[in-house]
Amino acid sequence: MVKQENSDEAEAVTHPLLQDLKSLEGQNSSSSEKGASFSGAVFNISTTMIGAGIMSIPATIKVLGIVPGFILILLVALVVEVTVEFLLRYTNSGESSTYSGMLGESFGPWGSIAVQICVIITNLGCLIIYFIIIGDVLCGSHSGGTLHLGILQEWFGFHWWNSRAYALLFIALFVMLPLVLLRRVECLLLNYRFTRHTSAVSILLAVVFVVICSAMAIYALCKGKTQKPRLFPDFAHQVSVFDLFTTIPILVTGFGFHVNIHPIRAELGKPSDMRSAARISLVISIIIYFSIGFFGYLLFGDSVMDDILVNFDQSSDSTIGQIINDIVRLSYAVHLLFVFPIMNFSLRANIDELLFPNKPILAQSTSRFLSLTFVLLSFTYIVAIAIPSIWYFFQFMGSTTVVCLSFIFPAALILRDGHGISTRRDKIIAILVIILAVVTSSIAMSTTLYNSAQG
Repeated sequence: MVKQENSDEAEAVTHPLLQDLKSLEGQNSSSSEKGASFSGAVFNISTTMIGAGIMSIPATIKVLGIVPGFILILLVALVVEVTVEFLLRYTNSGESSTYSGMLGESFGPWGSIAVQICVIITNLGCLIIYFIIIGDVLCGSHSGGTLHLGILQEWFGFHWWNSRAYALLFIALFVMLPLVLLRRVECLLLNYRFTRHTSAVSILLAVVFVVICSAMAIYALCKGKTQKPRLFPDFAHQVSVFDLFTTIPILVTGFGFHVNIHPIRAELGKPSDMRSAARISLVISIIIYFSIGFFGYLLFGDSVMDDILVNFDQSSDSTIGQIINDIVRLSYAVHLLFVFPIMNFSLRANIDELLFPNKPILAQSTSRFLSLTFVLLSFTYIVAIAIPSIWYFFQFMGSTTVVCLSFIFPAALILRDGHGISTRRDKIIAILVIILAVVTSSIAMSTTLYNSAQG
């Protein structure tokens, strides 16, 4: 953990993100005294980026085409790298060691509250998306009049107990609830030994998912079963110019890890290594995103769904092929189960800090801890059952809260320049980032609402 004096400095700022580094829900770990390794930081950052967003990357390639899709992935990653640099620069210059604390220094209490609200909404949306994807894997999905079977239906047929509502209820009660009730698990982002291993396993599962998809696509290509992929958008039949903007929120959400910069940086043996760790993680994410986008689109063509896991219900010519289909789906569902408690930690800590700023730390209040845990888990379950589509959640978050946390807030820090360290070039870049973020998000949200109304 960080030293007590660092925590006291952060506490002086109103509404620090994640309840300051000192609270961490009352946990201390002797293993972090020497600092986390560089590879551990890379795994942690990569895990927070490569989450549920990877499932919709092939659908974005379907809309954009391969060439514009790759270019857009690079552009979004580049802007993310710029805004991460903004945050790290101000972290080194100010007294606060938290995201919301930095906004509090520059914009007062409302700046901190704005960050906390965005984090709460974003993490809540992510947890709902995780539920939806796990439901797609286990119970399938209806789309465009087509029924896609889940693993439980394929294995056991249709029964009341393997419907989406009952299957997800079982997962919530017997898998997710035990994870979020373990109070030491709440410190996944800051408990080095645990995080190092779970993050490495999570990235490994994501890589396995990509490798299997790639192998299946190459095999299908050799058998002549793939469609000819489009290099550019199909403006003649499928998409309009405005539809291209709807892909941006998906990639913005996929690259968003800004809220975890400070806790991960605090655990590094050399905090100055955070820039390099972030850049390496971005490169890893670019490779994984483009690989799954390209091979997923090559494998399923224009029939690829918003959640590509849904497509893996198709029957295979062999038993081995069907087993591979099931492994692909289950591997990523397990990956999301590893990430779930990390997101839950940040969500619960921020809600508690926002609602009960003068109360003792959450780990010391059993009633608050249990109440928040049960309410959040129940809410995410109910919404995931009521709205079983990840596309709408990605669109909403990527056009609102995530774009604020990833682009608008870091750029606003540069323009405010509370420590007098911004150059003219920095401010020009910050203005461009804000303009791009606001314009693209507005068009994306408007197009999504219009398409929903038309559909």
